[in-house]
Amino acid sequence: MAIEFKAVTTVNGKGIFHNFPALCKGCGLCIEKCPVKTIGWSEELGVYGTPTVEPGHGKDCIACFICQMVCPDCAILIEKIGKDKSA
Repeated sequence: MAIEFKAVTTVNGKGIFHNFPALCKGCGLCIEKCPVKTIGWSEELGVYGTPTVEPGHGKDCIACFICQMVCPDCAILIEKIGKDKSA
């Protein structure tokens, strides 16, 4: 039986930020590594009852994918706005 994880989706700057609270343990690595400091703590609780993250706390997202790459639990997915899907 497959498990379906629900994303909290936020459009911010050049990116569409998907956070999966059921996977996020609230380690804060994405907050630390974000070059524009847009990621911060949210009111949403994650898998261990710790706060998850959300964009919108600093400058707009530049869709650099660093947060997605450093997340040890694959709890973040970034989509670049305007990305040509036909390529």
